This record gives sequence, C-alpha cells and structure tokens, in this order.
Amino acid sequence: MKKLTDVLNELNLDNQLTPDSIPNIDLYMDQVIQLFEHTFERSTRNEEEKVLTKTMINNYAKGKLLFPIKQKKYSKEHLLLISLIYQLKGTLSINDIKTTLASINEQMDELDLESFYDHFLTVAADNVAHGKKDIEERMSGLSAETEELSHILHITALVHMSNIYRRTAEKLVDQLAEKNELPRV
Repeated sequence: MKKLTDVLNELNLDNQLTPDSIPNIDLYMDQVIQLFEHTFERSTRNEEEKVLTKTMINNYAKGKLLFPIKQKKYSKEHLLLISLIYQLKGTLSINDIKTTLASINEQMDELDLESFYDHFLTVAADNVAHGKKDIEERMSGLSAETEELSHILHITALVHMSNIYRRTAEKLVDQLAEKNELPRV
C-alpha cells in the first residue's frame, strides 16, 4: 500500500478553477464542461468519474443554485458559482448548497463575486497546506497489528474527521437558513 504522503499528493487538492483561467467571453455548456474537465481531471477518483455533465448543470439551473442563464451562455460569474457548487457537493446536499448560495445569487448585481471567489481560493490553498500536514501528523501515530488493519484504522479515522467537518458545516447552513428565514427540507 502507498505511503500516506504519496496518496495526499496524488489527490491534487490544489487544483482549482481560477478567475484568470476563465475566458472573458460567455461560454456554451459544452465549453463549460470542457473547461471543468480540463481543470479537475487530475482530481477525480478514477477515469470514469465525470467532473461535470449537462445533466448536472441543468439540475443546478432548475434548482436555482445559479442565477438565470442568458441565451444558453454561461458568464464568468456562472462558472465561479459552478466551481463553488463543485467544491460543496462532495459534502453538502443540493438543498444545503442552495441555502448557502441563495444570498450570493440574489445579490449578483451588487456583489463582487470574483473578489469573494479569490478569498475562497486563498482559504482553500491554506486548507490544503494545513490539512496535509494535519493528516500526516495525526495518522503517523496510528497503527494496528497488521499493515492492512493500520490502513483500515486510517480510513476510519479520516472518515470520522470528515464527519466532524461535514456536521459542523451543516449546522452553519442551518444557521444561515434561520437567519434568512429560508425553508428547510
């Protein structure tokens, strides 16, 4: 089995869609999918996993996770929101993502989404650096009778940590829903 450091490096956790990598023209759906596949292909679990599909984008639009699309073209702001959805969907439900992004979608005319997204990228880079170090430190002391049992112990410990973060994020979403008087499903 691979060393934990090698596994962490293979995850390409620092892969991000940056505002600079988005063209300054509106894109059609197929172009959006190509951009996301190119950006995040090294971050997928396997070659069969799709980063983004037409169905996903249509569901985001129908579910009002995105402000309205104009003439079947997606603006830079749409792509930034889709990127945030991509980051959030691994942990939160679609309803929680909708709640989280509702005020952003409502304030698109007044909001500097690119600046907000740049702040997110800074936090994300910091999280990757600290997260890798934290995982390596926490897992270094965990061992069991065999290599396989140690591996399983690492998996269970990481899943437990993930659950702590997910549950905390869900509580924060609930607080946001209460503050904005949004219905909870």
